Amino acid sequence: MRADTIVIGAGTVGAAIAYGLAGLGVNVIALDGSDSDLRAARANFGLIWQQGKGMNMSAYQMLTRRSVIMWREFALELENVTGIDLEYEANGGVAFCLGEEAWEQRRDVLARSNAQCDGGDGIEMLRRADLEKLMPAVPFGPDVTGASFCQNDGHVNPLKLLSALHAGFNRRGGRLLRNQAVTSVVPDADGFTIKTDDTIFTASRVIFSAGLGTAVLASQVGLDVPIGPERGQILVTERLQPFLPLPASGLRQTRDGTVMIGSTKEDVGLDTSATAASARALSANATRIVPNLAEVCLVRQWGGLRILSPDGCPIYAESESCPGAFVTICHSGVTLAAIHAMSLAAGVASGRLSAEFHPFHHGRFDVPKAA
Repeated sequence: MRADTIVIGAGTVGAAIAYGLAGLGVNVIALDGSDSDLRAARANFGLIWQQGKGMNMSAYQMLTRRSVIMWREFALELENVTGIDLEYEANGGVAFCLGEEAWEQRRDVLARSNAQCDGGDGIEMLRRADLEKLMPAVPFGPDVTGASFCQNDGHVNPLKLLSALHAGFNRRGGRLLRNQAVTSVVPDADGFTIKTDDTIFTASRVIFSAGLGTAVLASQVGLDVPIGPERGQILVTERLQPFLPLPASGLRQTRDGTVMIGSTKEDVGLDTSATAASARALSANATRIVPNLAEVCLVRQWGGLRILSPDGCPIYAESESCPGAFVTICHSGVTLAAIHAMSLAAGVASGRLSAEFHPFHHGRFDVPKAA
């Protein structure tokens, strides 16, 4: 099977890029794996989040801010193409502070963040009284001293987002093929030959967005990217009457009334197990914020794996030895979906990533170790 571009991996990152390419009239095939794959989308919290992102990399802060702002246009277009309600809301988001020291630390962190990207990012610190005015139906616990608030932040149903990206890609003329585990990628005179267990594909360009499977496949075309897994666990409650009007880092109420509580950061390799210890820790933190949650039933707990680079920031690059081969890795697939579908896809289609993606080349990790 022949295409102009083949996207390996149709999770949130790969699907957004494929959707954007198809919208530009590119002949695209997206190769997806099986439902048993270690998909980051399975453990996604659904936040579209600007505050606190990229503390040590101003380019990441700017990319995040731009994508968050682009999300309104992106969501409207995707809903119009597919008819799927993404449950997208962008009325702001908060990060709660427990104790005076936590409030001051959060203020200092955000002040440094604003200084790194010239401020003006719509983030402010709220004392408890102002927080209670913003969220009057929330019975906060005594430890809540306030929160940071970003007017640009929001949330979405991550499963509906992924479903819409797949549907939109198909409606734009793309071909999404499932259960196609890629075994090899070989550069040749016409571009690349991509093999799965039962099919051979050829394309002028190939994009690696296969999550934790990216490193092995991309190395076949000279893209040696350092990535690793981090487990995150999430709890979900029974349905409740609406009381959380805004999403928070680690606590948000969905459209159907359930409350999502998360998430952990665990270095456990490829283990996606849900543990009682994490359930206790997540529950304890949630009930410090909203004590009434102690009376609520939990209905689900699960774990999934994030894909992280050594500095936690995205990797976007084209192979120097095999031009036309691109790698895209990030753990903020929902937040960055808009910029992936619009700016990144346009760069791939033109054959050259724009300057805003240059700081994310994996060459930044090639620093000689001190003797």
